[in-house]
This record gives sequence, C-alpha cells and structure tokens, in this order.
Amino acid sequence: MLEPIQQNVRDLGTLLGKTIAVDQGQQWLQRIETVRLEGREIAAGDVAAIAALQEKFAHCGEKELLIYARAFSQFLNLLNVAEQQYTTSEEGLSELDLAHPLEELESHITNVSPDVITAALKKLKIELVLTAHPTEINRRTFIHKYNQIGQALNTPDNALSPRIEELIEQAWHTDEIRQQRPSPLDESRWGLNSISDNFWYAIPQFMRELDDFSYKVTGQRLPEEYTPITMASWMAGDRDGNPFVTANLSKEALINARLMACTLYLRDFEALYLELSMSKATAELTQADKDSRGPYRQQIVPVIQLLKTSIEQLKEGYTESVLSNSEQLRQPLQVCRNSLLAVGLTNVANSLILDLIRKVNSFGISLVKLDIRQHSERHDSALAEVTALLNLGNYTDWDENKRREFLLAELQNPRPLLPKHNWTADTQEVFDTYALIAEQPAELFGIYIISMASQVSDVLAVKLLLKSLGVQWNMPIAPLFETLEDLDNAPQVMAELLSIESYHATCDGQHNVMIGYSDSSKDAGVLAATWGQYKCQEKLVEVFFEKNIELKLFHGRGGTIGRGGGPAHAAIASQPPGTLDGGLRVTEQGETIRHKFGTPNLANRSLHLYASAILECLINPPPVPTQAWRNIMDTMSETSCQAYRKYVQGNDDFVKYFRQATPEQELSSLPLGSRPSKRKSDGGIESLRAIPWIFAWSQNRLVIPSWLGLGTAIKEAYQDNEVLIKEMLQQWPYFNSRISLTEMVYFKSDSKMSALYDTSLVDNSLKSMGDELREQLVQDKRTVLAILGQKEALENDPWNQNSFELRRPYLAPLHLLQIEALKRLRAQPENTENEKVLMVSMAGIATGMRNTG
Repeated sequence: MLEPIQQNVRDLGTLLGKTIAVDQGQQWLQRIETVRLEGREIAAGDVAAIAALQEKFAHCGEKELLIYARAFSQFLNLLNVAEQQYTTSEEGLSELDLAHPLEELESHITNVSPDVITAALKKLKIELVLTAHPTEINRRTFIHKYNQIGQALNTPDNALSPRIEELIEQAWHTDEIRQQRPSPLDESRWGLNSISDNFWYAIPQFMRELDDFSYKVTGQRLPEEYTPITMASWMAGDRDGNPFVTANLSKEALINARLMACTLYLRDFEALYLELSMSKATAELTQADKDSRGPYRQQIVPVIQLLKTSIEQLKEGYTESVLSNSEQLRQPLQVCRNSLLAVGLTNVANSLILDLIRKVNSFGISLVKLDIRQHSERHDSALAEVTALLNLGNYTDWDENKRREFLLAELQNPRPLLPKHNWTADTQEVFDTYALIAEQPAELFGIYIISMASQVSDVLAVKLLLKSLGVQWNMPIAPLFETLEDLDNAPQVMAELLSIESYHATCDGQHNVMIGYSDSSKDAGVLAATWGQYKCQEKLVEVFFEKNIELKLFHGRGGTIGRGGGPAHAAIASQPPGTLDGGLRVTEQGETIRHKFGTPNLANRSLHLYASAILECLINPPPVPTQAWRNIMDTMSETSCQAYRKYVQGNDDFVKYFRQATPEQELSSLPLGSRPSKRKSDGGIESLRAIPWIFAWSQNRLVIPSWLGLGTAIKEAYQDNEVLIKEMLQQWPYFNSRISLTEMVYFKSDSKMSALYDTSLVDNSLKSMGDELREQLVQDKRTVLAILGQKEALENDPWNQNSFELRRPYLAPLHLLQIEALKRLRAQPENTENEKVLMVSMAGIATGMRNTG
C-alpha cells in the first residue's frame, strides 16, 4: 500500500533537492538530508534527535531557517500532489474503501424499487458554498504549479520527467507566501478560478456518470433540466466582522463573476458552433436558417454575439445590454437539442450540447450565486437609527414583543419606511447592501444569512429591510444559529416565525436554516456541540413538517473535526433522518476546496462521494436513535461540556496560556485572510473566530477543540453502560462517525511536540496547564481505544495511517523551525525575516496536517 506514492515522492524529492543544490550549493542538499533523517528519528521517538535539531536551528541565521522551512514545506506539498494524483488513478482508487461510490451504492440497492430510487434522485440537491479561508496562505500561482505537477504525473512519464523538473524549479524560485493581506475581491477571484479550473469540467462529467447510474438502476435517463449540483459563494459577500466587504466591493465581485462566466460560455459556444455543422434538422429550424449558416449554427450565432458584447461591456464595468438571465443561454440550446433528438441525431444531442445545458443549469450567469451574510446586531443598530429619527424610540432597547409588533406592522404598511437622511456610515453601508440586491438580477444572489440569529425579530428585520430598500423578489433568508444555546432554541424560534401567517405566505413552501458548527464547538466543546446540532436538526424537521414547509438545512461546516468537518461520506451518513429531504447546502472552506476539489478528477470524485452518501441516506435512512441512546448522549453531552468549559472558560489564565503556547497572536498580524481574526479587537476567546482558534491549536499539535471533554464524558458513561455504548458504535452512524473522527484527531495530535512549544514559549507559571491538557489527552485516547478494542489509533484504517506516517518525519523539523521563529519574533517583533519563517512553517504544517482550520 502507498508504494507507488512513496516512489513518486522519492523522485519528486530528488528533483527538489537537485533544484535547491543548484540554487544554494551542494552543501545545502546534505544539510537538508541530515535534517530529514533527524526528523525521521524524532518521529520514531528519539529524544536526543530533538535536542540536536533544536541546537542546530538555534545557531542558524534567519535566511538559513527560511531555506529549511521552504524545503520541508514544499516537500509536503509535493507529497500531497503525489497522493492526490494516485488516489484519483484506477490503481489508487482500488485501494480505497469507496473506490467508485455510485457503483458501491448500486450494489447496495439491488432489491430497492426503481420508484424509490427515482424519488431519491429527485431529492438529490447539493449546493456547495465556497468560503474564504485565512489558513490557505499559499499563493494561487504556487498552487497552480503543483496542480500542473499533478497533471504531469498522470502522463506515462515517471516523476523524473523534464516537465516536472521544470515545474519544481519554478516553484522553488517562486515566493509561495503572499506579501500582502488579500482583499475580499482577491478571495472572490480565487473562488472563481477554482470553478473555472475544476468544477467547470467536473460537473458535466459527474452528470454523465450520474445519468448512467440512473439508467442502470431505474431504466430512466435524467431529464435535461435536472440540476442536482449548484454553486454559491461567501467570498465578497460575507460582511460579518469584515469591514472590507462593502456594497461597492460586492458589486465589483458580481461583475467579475459575470465576466468569467461569459468568457467560459463563449469558449464553449464557439466550440459547439464548430460541432453543429449538420443540416439535418426539423422544419422549424430549417426555415429559421435565413442566413444559410446551417439550422443549428443559426441558433448559436446570436448567443455568441451576446456573449462577446457582454464581455466588452463587463470589462468596462457596465451591465447594460449584457447577459442577464440563464434562459438566454438555455433556450437556444434546448431548441437545438430538441431538433437533434427529433431527427434521430441522438449521439450529438447527448454530447457537448447536453453538457453545456447542464453547465447553464448549475452555473447560471455568474458561476456562483453570491450569498450575503451580516451580523444581526448590524441590522438592529440600523433600525435603531431609523426609529430614533422617526421619534419612535430606540429599537435596540425594545423587548422581543415590541420589536415583532413594529416589524410586522411596517411589513404591511404601504408607505416607505426610510426618509431621506444622512445616515451614519455603518447604517448607510447596511442600506447600500440591500440597495445592491435590489438593482441586480435576482439570479446573481443566493440567500441572506443572519449571523448570531436568536429570535424571530432577527428574521423579520431582514425581511423589512429588503422591502424598504426596494428588493422586489423574494430573497431567501437563513437565520444562522451558532451557539449551543441558540441551537437549543432554534426549533422554537422557527415554529414561532412560521406561525406568523403573513410571513408563512411569503416562504414559497420552503425555508432555509443554517446550523453553525464552529462557534457552537468553540462555545461548548465538540461532543456537546455535535449532539446539540443533531437534536436541533431533528426538532426542526418536526417543526417544518407541522408547518407544511420544506426545510432546507445549510451546514456551516469547516474542514476540521473541531469545526464539524471530516470525510464527507461519513459526515452525511451521520445526519438525522429527514434532514436531507430538502437537499444539502454546505460550506467548503478555502484550503478544503483545494484538497477536495483542487483538480477536475478530485472534484468529480468528491461529488460522487457526496451524491452516493445522500442517495443512500434517502433510500435507506439511518436509524432513529433509541431513547436509551438519547439519554446517555444527553448525559455525556453535559459532562463533556462541563469538562471543556472547566478548562476554556473556568481558568482565568487559559487565554494567556493559549496565546503563548500557539502562534495565535502572530496569526492575526500575518497577511493571511481578508477578515480580521476577531469580531472585536478587545475580546477574549468568545470574540475569537473559530478558524484561527482551531488553526492555532493544530499548529502546536494539541488540537484541543477537536477532543477536549469527549473522552472524559465517555469514560464516565462507559463504566455503567458498556453494552449500550458498544451498541451505539455498531448501529448508530452518528455516534460511530463521532468516535471515528476523534480517533483521527488522536492520531494526528502529538503531546511531545506540544510540550516542546510550552518549554520554549510558555511562562513557567502557566506550564502546568499544558501538562494537564496533555495528560487528559493521553487518558482520553486510552479510553476511546479501549472502547474500540484497539491498541493504536487508525489501526483499522491503514490507508490514512500510512498516509500520515509519510508526513510525520517532515512535520517534525517544521514544528521546531516554527518554535525557533516564534521565540525570535517575540523577542524582536520588528524582524520581518522571522515572520517569513513563521509563515512558511505554518503553511508547511497545514499542508502536512491536511485539515487544520
């Protein structure tokens, strides 16, 4: 297992070493090789090797440290490339648990009625929402070079080919870390490029394969209007805590998205024009061929002209007379395809033209629909300014009943709410956002998300602002319930909201609700949070069924276990029954986008994993947890939450320890993401965003957000409930998935490495806290492995075990380099060379850990 990867890795490492030797001298090749061997000894548990390497780095200058950091960071990137290429090859797929997910599903449903499968296919809706990620710190040009290396590895040449050697040389001589903090517009462009490079090709390929699956299991082809995959984005739309996302910036991002969409469509329509040279057509198309171009080309030419005009206009920032709705693209394609089918040219009808129809269905006129997200407090403060101007009092001082009364009355009032006035800058920006929505085509937007929603008035406030600023269409609204308390209250809030008859009537039979994973986990610990999310979703299903409204759940997952992430198939299978009936809408974070969708082949496989898991749950729903399971989960959740909060919230020095033992403070000052690392600059843990909170812990390998509290709770419950807990492991996908993900965390954590951070960076008065946490980690790992009947983590998952073991020797030097850089940076904050070492080490560790923020 992994032998082909290891061979490719050795070859790639040879080329990297050769490049470094040419650049820095032959002596550097030996120096790096010596450190690599010491890293292997450290991974094997050699304490003396740690001291030797620390001593070596302590006597290096910053430029030398940077060479080491770049070498090991780039090597880990090459390792990832080799693994990604292999896992999408036929040889590599054969070693995975789910080599061909749809084929696996087909074998599971041989006795299922075709009608049941057809019904499941109709419900299959996957909306991937791309979000910016401040821990994706590699530049796009650097990522692009590695993608090219992966493509070159797919050729018959081995990894020592001249093209790969050239690309590695290019990469070594390219600064992999951006020098300036990206703007939200930069992040938006990155997302668009991910779509144009990968999804643009993967989705039509996936649709062909899903169509084949449908035909095999139901005897029916998928209709051409069938659209199971759509795309949305928060990049340049998420203004919660990001002052750089303004209405003007969002407008510019929309223009960029429309421009790229038109460019991609133009290329495809011009290719289709060349293909559709046939003269055999229906009488209707033949008669319409006034210019004798050919019946099909006659239909395509106006679209090509429209796209060319649109590109010219959009480049200048104009949106007049440009492509404005998908039907302008879809209708001519459908006319052509209908004719092809009518005259028997079925092969042509089911080839490029069908692919293009499906692209139009999935990507629309802007590739992605732009979501808008804003914090509920911003809406409240804007309305408070309005009510004060109207001499109605201060909206923020009103209780919930008075707020609802005002909002519902104004929603029914035909007169304008907003007088002409010079509003404060913050309020004007809120209003400008709604005005932007009103002036743009509805097709450009996804949904409006309300951060930290907790009551009915939060939703009604957005409804009123949409109305007051002239939004004529019914924009979907999604309250985002984030903390554990808000998750517990969410079903009641939605029940009250949907009981308002005038509001219910505007829902078009469906409503979005967003479940937050990050903040609930940061608030209560991973076990309490996931159980709270599970119960919340169950109760929402009941509420929406009672109100006769389709529930469309939006999962705010991250890439890490601590943020609700993990393998897509297992995560979906662990959802409560009924929660997938309205489709799956899920966030995909920046670095996770690269790991799961970074090439067309990877993207296609990820879509297969998503689709097969959802279809399996729709066809064979997971079991409803028994009352005994619920009772013990309630108990464990409470115990877990108490244990977690005892450390995180119950110790006055915890924040101080966290900031000394991890690179969190430095993270906020580095040019990583466009959004500040805190919602409030003067806050503590509660104000820190979940991404840097978890990213910082993953850098020192203690990763406490992903395990703290869980082992304590299970150990306490297991003493009197051994049979019941083992039953849950065997029969309940939710519980099995939670334990499996935690096992992965234990495997990737490293107490010894964490202790090295403490030794070098933490005040003596705080070191006992780290010792306690590491001892807790050891105890918790022992507890979970005993329940699993295992001696070591991942012993039943050799692929992931071996995969991470390949990385371990290269991670050790990067950690020691990071510790040295942190020591120097904290002693001399003005030394920018140390910042570079820190950034490269962060990137390398993130690359090696794979799921870090």
